[in-house]
Amino acid sequence: MAIVLGPNRYGKAETRLVRVTRDGDTHGLADLNVSVALSGELSATHLSGDNAGVLPTDTMKNTVYAFAREHGVASPEEFALLLGRHFVQTQPQITHARIGIESFGWERIGPHSFRRAGDFVRTAVVDVSSSGSQVVSGLRDLVVMNTTDSEFHGFPRDRYTTLPETTDRILATSVTASWRHSAGVADVEAVKDALVHAFVTTHSYSLQQTLYAMGKRVITDFPGIAEIRLALPNKHHYLVDLSRFDLENPGEVFMAGDRPYGLIEGTVTRDDAPPALVEWYL
Repeated sequence: MAIVLGPNRYGKAETRLVRVTRDGDTHGLADLNVSVALSGELSATHLSGDNAGVLPTDTMKNTVYAFAREHGVASPEEFALLLGRHFVQTQPQITHARIGIESFGWERIGPHSFRRAGDFVRTAVVDVSSSGSQVVSGLRDLVVMNTTDSEFHGFPRDRYTTLPETTDRILATSVTASWRHSAGVADVEAVKDALVHAFVTTHSYSLQQTLYAMGKRVITDFPGIAEIRLALPNKHHYLVDLSRFDLENPGEVFMAGDRPYGLIEGTVTRDDAPPALVEWYL
């Protein structure tokens, strides 16, 4: 039996970076969580402990901070591209760099004063190799709810099915979305608004239907987006039985469920989209 080394990578995960841009009395602020992963000809370190090709992960962390000083942070995607190209171009043993960034929002409350803001966390994953680059933008933790215009019925039943059918329910979810760019980089706030608009205006017969409507809206509105992937956990709300207290409950009092929960995932793709450079995930 032959034993071989399979795909592998290594890097520095979750380097916390806060970059202040000082423009006189008015300051700008970028708050990032940066992860670097490199792959290439790294078999020697795995098989024999030869570290000649292993750039220290501490160096990756230092590069993040140095690049923030030298280049600033125009956007998470641009910063990630700078880092990825640097590692591939300066390390001959590295053929692929993946840079993942979480970006946390701050709202200005004065020339140099801020408070945490935003109803979601912005994300970016950039892949750089000798054959090109791929930019995936996204968001997570966008919590939305419709208190009506949601149904769920007509599903198969077996001996273990106890869920009643409904023509009026609360539909709530925490949106995680990632979209692959084929041209340019779409504004994240604008994509978020398109997702929210589709959620609000879709009379839902299933969360799957809502997912497709949200993805279709983004693909329609943004020609530079090749595909979008969504993960929508169903944040269940259960009508509370108040009959024991001689009270009616006409769809007004609910218990918010924690777990388990349904998880709906799907991809909506432009049929003429160029293929992905590498596989990517939410």
